[in-house]
Amino acid sequence: MARPRVSKEKQKVIAREQIDRLFQLAAAGFSKDKARANRYVALARKIAMKVKLRLPQHYKRRYCKHCYAYLQPGVNARVRTRGGKVIISCLECKKFMRIPLRSKP
Repeated sequence: MARPRVSKEKQKVIAREQIDRLFQLAAAGFSKDKARANRYVALARKIAMKVKLRLPQHYKRRYCKHCYAYLQPGVNARVRTRGGKVIISCLECKKFMRIPLRSKP
C-alpha cells in the first residue's frame, strides 16, 4: 500500500522543526563531541536542501560556509567587527565570512 502524500507546506513545517531540533542538539552537544555537532549541521543542511527550504539567518551564522563546522564563538570561531562588517573566522579551516552591518537611519 502506498504512503499518503504530504503537501509541500507540511513537509516544510516538518523540516523546519527537524532543523530547529538538530541545531539545538548541536549547541548542547558541542562541548562533548564536536564531530557529532558538525554531523547535526550537515543533516540540517541536507534536510533544508531536500525540501528547498532556506535556513534562517541565525542558523546560517552558526556554521562555517566552507567546512560546515558548527561554530561556537570563543572556542572554534572568532567574531570581530571591522569597516562596517562582522567578520566570523573559522578556526577549524582558517577561512572567514564577512557579513555587512546595516546602518541605522
